[in-house]
Amino acid sequence: MSFDISAKKVTIIGAARSGIAVANAVLRLGGFPRISETKPFDQLNAQLIELSDPKRVTIEAGGHSQAFIQDSDYVVLSPGVRLDVPPVQWARDRGIEVMGEVEFAFRLCPCPVVAITGSNGKTTTSTVIAQILKAAGHPVCLCGNIGSPFSKHVLELTASDTVVLEISSFQLESTVHFKPHVAVWTNFSQNHLDQHKDLEEYFQAKCKIFANQDNHDFAVLNYTQSEHRRLAQHLKAQVRLFNAPENFAGIDNPNYLAAIETAHTLGISDEICLKVFSEFKGVEHRLEFVRNLGGVDFINDSKSTTVEASRWALERADRPVIMICGGRDKILDYPPLKPLVAKKVKHMIAIGEMREIMKATFCDVVTVDTFTSFEEAIKAARRIAQPGECVLLSPMGASFDMFDDYEHRGRCFKEIVNRLT
Repeated sequence: MSFDISAKKVTIIGAARSGIAVANAVLRLGGFPRISETKPFDQLNAQLIELSDPKRVTIEAGGHSQAFIQDSDYVVLSPGVRLDVPPVQWARDRGIEVMGEVEFAFRLCPCPVVAITGSNGKTTTSTVIAQILKAAGHPVCLCGNIGSPFSKHVLELTASDTVVLEISSFQLESTVHFKPHVAVWTNFSQNHLDQHKDLEEYFQAKCKIFANQDNHDFAVLNYTQSEHRRLAQHLKAQVRLFNAPENFAGIDNPNYLAAIETAHTLGISDEICLKVFSEFKGVEHRLEFVRNLGGVDFINDSKSTTVEASRWALERADRPVIMICGGRDKILDYPPLKPLVAKKVKHMIAIGEMREIMKATFCDVVTVDTFTSFEEAIKAARRIAQPGECVLLSPMGASFDMFDDYEHRGRCFKEIVNRLT
């Protein structure tokens, strides 16, 4: 589709990584980027230093104003900006088109997109799919919710590339014409109920990954989920189911099964997939081994921001666990994890804004200590752990109470653990 940014005023709501990437793309395309941010100007220095030509960017800090937005040609939203906030309404009242960062980048993208979403597992699945494509000789750009914005890379892409895009519900709900050639939905469970109105709104946001697909495209769904099997009956794309009884024998990792099914849609052999799986070392912050100290393993699972992600981690624990959990509450249902905690966790250490929620939920099945200091929590876990046990950071909550993001939390965990003696 035609998408001409030259000489256009593009207002970007939010100055995080995605917003800065959009601003730089607009600059390169000859447009006029304008950033509107709720943070005061003195808190934006770290972000604004990434602008390629800050003198050509107009910045509004400390809140959004109607006057700043109303003469825009386009308004682009950073992930997490809801569609019902005043800046969006002001733009729509003026007839200004509103889109998310992924939609903006997709309109400029010259090559096919393989998009992966899900409540859990999407980072691992995205990474494995990208490695399979590389192993098969395809030029690949891995980006999106995995950490590097789509807009940061899109102007370097050619028709021979393939974008492997990890995409969240926040990014999906602000799409309009987004049309991945292959759309993968790993699974669906409670998540982001602190941001979405309810579970149905969250589900419908995920469904948008298939909204514009046709019968030349592919939808890869999880057979074990009844919601996915029902959804499959209404999609225009060709449906491929993973985790089905007839799926690849000998592999029980659903992320790998989703990757194999995706590879099949792209004509890539099982042999290439199996070689990638055998060499795959995992992704940072997801069940990442940090070190063994005095016979105790330290595991960084900072990416686990949901109950189901922590369930996955605990189910794979083969030794008693001292579990560090907590963060910002995403309004999830924690009690269903109690039987597994009782079975696997020797001692729980709760941190962050939700530490008292964790204590109230789990104190009848395990001893729970609470800490306001991340470093003191880790040191306490070190004192409690005995040889043959493990210290597992698996938060079940968002990171924004104490950290910039889950990556920042994971890096801090590793830094502190590596200083322990």
